[in-house]
Amino acid sequence: MPLYEHVFIARQDISPAQVEALTETLQKIVADNGGKIEKSEYWGLRNLQYKINKNRKGHYSLFNIDGPAAAVEELERQEKLNEDVLRALTLRVEELDPEPSPVLSRRDRSDKDRGDRRR
Repeated sequence: MPLYEHVFIARQDISPAQVEALTETLQKIVADNGGKIEKSEYWGLRNLQYKINKNRKGHYSLFNIDGPAAAVEELERQEKLNEDVLRALTLRVEELDPEPSPVLSRRDRSDKDRGDRRR
């Protein structure tokens, strides 16, 4: 089956718990259409480069999807209908990376750096 990386941005004024519920709903959509989420990451509340619908920040999430194109099309359709999703991007890739994404590894590295400076 084709492999995809999918990132979506949720509105800043919803809570992390609501983002988690939204993520679970979107994962179920993929599973119901014959796909499988290989990896799911929550990148947190991050600044946007420019305002989107009066939002300066957004909750970023990443999915690595192994599934048919129909599952991704349905996922994107449902995201367009959901008012909590500001933007989404799906890329078809040759292989999925099982390692944590660069966004998370950079955050881990910066947390370690801060801890070293305090000593």
